[in-house]
Amino acid sequence: MPLSPEWRAFTDAATAAFPELGTKVVDATEARAFLAARPVAAVEPIPVAGVEEWLVPGPVDAPEVPVRLYRPLDAEKTPGVVVFYHGGGFVLCNLDSHDRFCRTMANAAGVIVVSVDYRRAPDARFPAAAADAYAVLRWVADHAESLGGDPERLAVAGDSAGGNLATVAAIQARDNGGPDIAFQMLLYPMLDPACDSGSYTENADGYFTTAAQLRWYWRQYLTAETDAADPLANPMIADLTGLPPAYIATAEFDPLRDEGETYGRLLRDAGVEAEIHRWNGTIHGFMSMAWHLRETQRANNAAFGALRRSLARSHSEMG
Repeated sequence: MPLSPEWRAFTDAATAAFPELGTKVVDATEARAFLAARPVAAVEPIPVAGVEEWLVPGPVDAPEVPVRLYRPLDAEKTPGVVVFYHGGGFVLCNLDSHDRFCRTMANAAGVIVVSVDYRRAPDARFPAAAADAYAVLRWVADHAESLGGDPERLAVAGDSAGGNLATVAAIQARDNGGPDIAFQMLLYPMLDPACDSGSYTENADGYFTTAAQLRWYWRQYLTAETDAADPLANPMIADLTGLPPAYIATAEFDPLRDEGETYGRLLRDAGVEAEIHRWNGTIHGFMSMAWHLRETQRANNAAFGALRRSLARSHSEMG
């Protein structure tokens, strides 16, 4: 089935407002300048109970990592805490690009959200973002109680490249003595630098995010071919045993669709509970972009509901 007329109209508008990465635009600075120059309609921020900017200790080569903390409007006394990593192919986007998404998540799931401004490629290539992701996760776990959250109910979440960083942070937590993670929410995650799945061929062009763009992102992030054999860059080849339960959302018309769904099956094969939900008729990035479309609202409600239930279950199991 082709895209519906309303999704085709949205896809064409999004494509027109985005640089042609990997073909006409191959410089990250140029791509960022293109996006910064776009006219942006003024929209009143979604109300939350509080927003705080922090600089938290990073890895050895990045002493500080900026984060933005969101407190939900309607929270239990000690809410769970979600460390969120934004998408953008490891190259683009920032705290502001995902501000609305994080506000929505905080309120819908009743959680504190800590959004991470990790170092971006190609200025800082792998493993910089992965190191930042884990450093912030450790800091949040160590300070969750003083931030007003429950350190025993900690989750990681991310979309696209941020989905990679979320699951890689969980892998590092397992391998380095903590912290314990209760849940991982991965939204159309960007996981496999091979870029050779069936959905890469089926959805190579015409659906906003292209195969050429994704291959360009990987070239910015990875320094050498050997990086693709590192499970902290390519979690598809990681040992997945002992990882936290996962919720994985994919989009039908997305080059990344197949690798997200395959990763969910690999988690199950490793004994990890994994819910995989494909949203038909949608494109990559839709959950933080196409706010006016019904499928986006349904997909976000499903993901945030799964997040809320998982953290509530973790609380009851501990009790």
